[in-house]
Amino acid sequence: MASSGEDTSNDDDVPPAAAAMAAGSHLLGFSDEILLHILSHVPSTDLVLNVRRTCRKLAALCLDKSLTHTVLLQKDYEASEDKVKQLVKEIGREIQQLDMAGCYWLSGATIEHVARCRSLVKVNLSGCHLTSLRLSKMLSALQQLRSLAIDVSPGFDAGQLSGECKATLSRVRELKQTLYTPSYGVVPCCTSLEKLLLYFEILDRTREGAVLSGQLMVGQSNVPHYQNLRVFYARLAPGYINQEVVRLYLAVLSDRTPENLHAFLISVPGSFAESGATKNLLDSMARNVALDALQLPRSWLNGSSLLQHLRFNNPFYFSFSRCALSGGHLIQRVINGGKELRSLASLNLSGCVHCLSPDSLLRKAEDNIDSSILETLVASCRNLRHLNLSAAHHHSSEGPGRHLCQLLARLRHLRSLSLPVCSVADSAPRADRAPAQPAMHAVPRGFGKKVRIGVPSGPGPFPGQAGPQPSSVFWSLLKSVPFLERLELIGSNFSSAMPRNEPAIRNSLPPCSRAQSVGDSEVAAIGQLAFLRHLTLAQLPSILTGSGLLSIGLQCQQLQSLSLANLGMMGKVVYMSALSDMLRHCTRLKDLRLEQPYFSANAQFFQALSQCSALQRLCLVSRSGTLQPEAVLAFMARCLRVVVCHMFTGESLATCKSLQQSLLRSCSTEVFFPSPASCVEAPCPCGTILRMWGTRAVQPAAPGSPSAPSLDLSSSRV
Repeated sequence: MASSGEDTSNDDDVPPAAAAMAAGSHLLGFSDEILLHILSHVPSTDLVLNVRRTCRKLAALCLDKSLTHTVLLQKDYEASEDKVKQLVKEIGREIQQLDMAGCYWLSGATIEHVARCRSLVKVNLSGCHLTSLRLSKMLSALQQLRSLAIDVSPGFDAGQLSGECKATLSRVRELKQTLYTPSYGVVPCCTSLEKLLLYFEILDRTREGAVLSGQLMVGQSNVPHYQNLRVFYARLAPGYINQEVVRLYLAVLSDRTPENLHAFLISVPGSFAESGATKNLLDSMARNVALDALQLPRSWLNGSSLLQHLRFNNPFYFSFSRCALSGGHLIQRVINGGKELRSLASLNLSGCVHCLSPDSLLRKAEDNIDSSILETLVASCRNLRHLNLSAAHHHSSEGPGRHLCQLLARLRHLRSLSLPVCSVADSAPRADRAPAQPAMHAVPRGFGKKVRIGVPSGPGPFPGQAGPQPSSVFWSLLKSVPFLERLELIGSNFSSAMPRNEPAIRNSLPPCSRAQSVGDSEVAAIGQLAFLRHLTLAQLPSILTGSGLLSIGLQCQQLQSLSLANLGMMGKVVYMSALSDMLRHCTRLKDLRLEQPYFSANAQFFQALSQCSALQRLCLVSRSGTLQPEAVLAFMARCLRVVVCHMFTGESLATCKSLQQSLLRSCSTEVFFPSPASCVEAPCPCGTILRMWGTRAVQPAAPGSPSAPSLDLSSSRV
């Protein structure tokens, strides 16, 4: 039932054309339940400020508690300051959960209006402009608040928080805190914390070049309170300052480990040496708590007997990325000797090169896995929803039912899967076996294809038409997990030219020999996944034409994120035509990342990309690649939702600067849309990086914020 509210609409004011359209489509003839489900997909600002004013029935439904209880403004780039203020004014008293993460374009004065939502129980303000005084004023009015997410930026002073603010914080049970400066933030004030999520994004140096220190002024009032903590999660960006600061948080935790601690997760890029405090913490955890989720730095696990002493209750999440974990340890210490472990939902074994091998650590890359270990894992963890086996060579031996894909096909509940390319190859290549040819029947034939009269040309051009189905083990695997939403197929030796948390490696290793038999037909098999939303394909050297990409574009209509890297021969882009055809069908694509040397971002590419009307983020990384400035300008003029555009190519610095200025001039007439900040970047002869920033009349996001929009046109030569 719709909640009561002021009716500001009048049926007589509805234009005749709109009334005739509504009568013809019979939209209002649906039940309230169906209409509420439809309205739940409409942005909150449009729902309250526009749809609500169309007719009396929709005016009542738009104020239903199921729609006003939770308001999502996260990355709603069309939510202007006036709209947000009006929204809070209209339904502020009804809102209990508010997500404004990444709303960098809203001023601090607008953020203050959140204080009018007196019934707020959960609020996410990550990426918003907040000072200590503004935060204090806001939280003082939110006495019902139980969940909070904020950023702690340079200049934050906990001493400016009022007594009423600290009283609100003392009742907060869940805190997500992103640190851009060494600080405890508001953690010491949250005496009832049960869930603490920490994101460390502190730079080692200031913008002026001064070296930062990770030491904090620790007084009795600044010590965090962890006695009620159940979940502790910390994710660190690269840098020694982040490691120093997280040690201070862990030092407090090691003094008295919470008895109710169930999840302990630390994600660290690279190495993170143990300290005395961390050793005491791990020993205390082994004695006093039973965990349900665990993730530790690899240096804490490698060579230690920690897993042998830790106790697990009903584990649902394990991450042992890059750890020297053998198959024997996996079976005996993690899944308790192969006993049934239905509670486990997520398992990350990325980079664990020995996890499917016997106890011997002398395994070579070309050696086959022990299928009995994987069979035991699958039998014990039948409810797995997320599995990551990437960054390792998992080669299957000959024999029926022993292939990795055949065993994984038993995991019917999988929603996310990451595999190395070599693991999906049917069998080991032999000298007497001809190389596999791409399955041209797997996708429709393009226009202009010459076909000899009287010669059968295979199936028709319509997807789903009857035809011979490939019999590869990878095709069978994907057929067994039709509800897969995320798939990653990454070469075992792949390393990105621009990684997020690791140093760039120019001389990457060649692809695995088994990966040579994985080509266009295997890519076409992905088209079976009708619910696929996120896809990553990297280091597939046997891509000849990219014909499988078109099959994905035609059949995977839910695809929102696509990442392609190093497909086919490295010196030549062989899949440009197929990619262009694919993009014309990806109407829901929001994120596209291409990493390919010698890629030509020409008019054909950008014209096809312009068909992706929902596109928001584009990243192109291409050494010795080229781009056509006119095509970029035409693309940006058509795709108005793009907020991040990052291009690293072989164009000159002068070309990048000229393109930047042209984009700024073309966008200067826009009234409101948080469009990209523009950045031209190129290495100087001395090895430094030149950056020139400009914005479209909006304030830039906080440094390091993942939601910060940018246009980054980078040159690899001057």
